[in-house]
Amino acid sequence: MIAGLEPKGMMFLGVGLMLFGVIIPFLMILRIIETSFWLSFLSYGASVSGLVIAFLGLFMYAKKDRH
Repeated sequence: MIAGLEPKGMMFLGVGLMLFGVIIPFLMILRIIETSFWLSFLSYGASVSGLVIAFLGLFMYAKKDRH
């Protein structure tokens, strides 16, 4: 488990990271925040890592309920 999180916590963390990865580019398009390479890279990394963490949480949740 990631930092002692339960599977549902991992799913919530993953969804939060994916939302961050969508909201930041949207704010950059609206020119509310300034566009930069590092912020774009951070939002991409948050989206990808959020997807991976959410899937891991989902797989762990399915495995736990199977037993």
